[in-house]
Amino acid sequence: MLNRILIGAVSVAGAATIGFPGAAWADPEPAPPPPPPNVNALPPISPVDYSVLGDRYYAFSTPDGLTCAFERANGGYGCSGPIPAAPNGANVVSGGPWGEPGFASAATPIFGSLGPVKPLPPNSRLSYRNVSCGVDGAGTTTCANSADQSGFVLTPAGSYTFGAVNPLVDRPQGTNPFAN
Repeated sequence: MLNRILIGAVSVAGAATIGFPGAAWADPEPAPPPPPPNVNALPPISPVDYSVLGDRYYAFSTPDGLTCAFERANGGYGCSGPIPAAPNGANVVSGGPWGEPGFASAATPIFGSLGPVKPLPPNSRLSYRNVSCGVDGAGTTTCANSADQSGFVLTPAGSYTFGAVNPLVDRPQGTNPFAN
């Protein structure tokens, strides 16, 4: 009789364990990238000195071997070359007048047709319309589009893009965009 009671108790406990959903062990969310540097805090350089292809582009090179350009006609901007710590080994990052830029890979240098371009001095920026790109003295290249708060950061610690943020829609929980 005692055996039947023990077998019954073990069976009930086993059935309860099988029927009870277990805790899922997922990998933790990766840490968000750091906020982008304020490229507009860097002193500006006149874009006239960086005009190439009959004033169709403003372009510059960085100390770490990137070529960056602004296309004056359509508002596109980007950099190509050995992007440090790029996702999936990308060698191009580009954006347009609106929206988050993206990384890609190209078999040939994207901005190779621009010819030789002048280096942008460290701790300075070049701006055209609503986009500013700058380099610091530590190997970081940042481009930011002030129209929609998007852009990219290229740094040996990790290169990343950041997307458009509407402060009236994308708010930290518990904050009110209409009250301080």
